[in-house]
Amino acid sequence: MTERALAGKAALVTGGSRGIGAATAIRLAREGADVAISYRSAAQQAEDVVKAIEKFGVRGAAFAADQSDPEQAAHLVDLVMDSFGRLDILINNAAVFVTGPVDAKDTDLDAFDRQLATNVWGVAATTRAAVRVMSDGGRIVSMSSTAADRTPFPGLGDYSATKAAVAAYTRGWARDLGPRGITVNAVQVSSVSTDMNPDTGPFADTQRSMNALGRYGRPEEIAGTISFLVGPDATFLTGATLNVDGGFMA
Repeated sequence: MTERALAGKAALVTGGSRGIGAATAIRLAREGADVAISYRSAAQQAEDVVKAIEKFGVRGAAFAADQSDPEQAAHLVDLVMDSFGRLDILINNAAVFVTGPVDAKDTDLDAFDRQLATNVWGVAATTRAAVRVMSDGGRIVSMSSTAADRTPFPGLGDYSATKAAVAAYTRGWARDLGPRGITVNAVQVSSVSTDMNPDTGPFADTQRSMNALGRYGRPEEIAGTISFLVGPDATFLTGATLNVDGGFMA
């Protein structure tokens, strides 16, 4: 992407206070976009990200929102419009990760319901609100997981299903929004070092061994792919799910 290729654009990154979301918000700011992020509880981390965004001479904003609540998810868009007056880029990044086999006797159904609400219904609510105000030619990228296509461990069924839903929505929304020149894509990751799945965790060595590159990805590497998808070189790419996984799916 050329330097400052996103100048004049406004972006919303959900779950942008840490990990892939934070790296993406900062990358889009580096490319010249005004960037708003949402967070659920990490207020100080969110403010730190806003400061990093503003170092690039663009506007930054952080809004508290629980993405499992469709009303809060949709209201985020109103807050962005109030702050920036436009919305050109939506990154659906906020997600939770809950595991457990289907035959477990002590299943926390509330936790699984929250996962479904955050990973699927929150994405849908934010996107529906965004496309009502998004400029023609806008960009939507939703974060998914290789677990949508390959479930390597027991207990991932519910999480995998939420990410498969994101991929299906991506294809459907690409058809819906194509006449407006709005592209819709998904990025499927495997092992990326974040608070949710640190590269020092108890199963890190196993995960590393499953990737062709033999290592975890870095949030900044995923942000680079997202930057491409929302930039001027990806105008004919829509309805796609890209595996950015170090060769996990190879």
